[in-house]
Amino acid sequence: MFENASAHLTGKCLCGAVAFRVARADLRNPVACHCSQCRRWSGGPWPSVDAPLSDLDMQGEGDLRWHRASGHARRGFCGTCGASLFWQTDAEPDRIDVSLGAFDPVAGGLGLAVKAHIFVGSKGDYYDIADGLPQLVEE
Repeated sequence: MFENASAHLTGKCLCGAVAFRVARADLRNPVACHCSQCRRWSGGPWPSVDAPLSDLDMQGEGDLRWHRASGHARRGFCGTCGASLFWQTDAEPDRIDVSLGAFDPVAGGLGLAVKAHIFVGSKGDYYDIADGLPQLVEE
């Protein structure tokens, strides 16, 4: 497994078959997506952070599965436990979104916080967004 260092954050799926490390410095745009696909995939809003693909080191890639979710994006998940890990758009093949929930705990916190809610026009009607962050109907 990867060791958590101040310059990197580590994470893994639920069973640990897929593990990753990503450089902390280039993480950007933490958002919570409320689109119907993210809700079906994760059971609710899907919080993630955008990273350069070149900064992502992975172990257990043989267990990583990809689902072509639409004509413009794919979703990565563990083939063993099914944990939702990554989202990648064809428009930016050099970047990848990483599930905030997959990161390992860090003393003092990750230093990342959702800055906005996206695709709230299709959010579920079974919850409210009441944190005061920007809400974008479409991204």
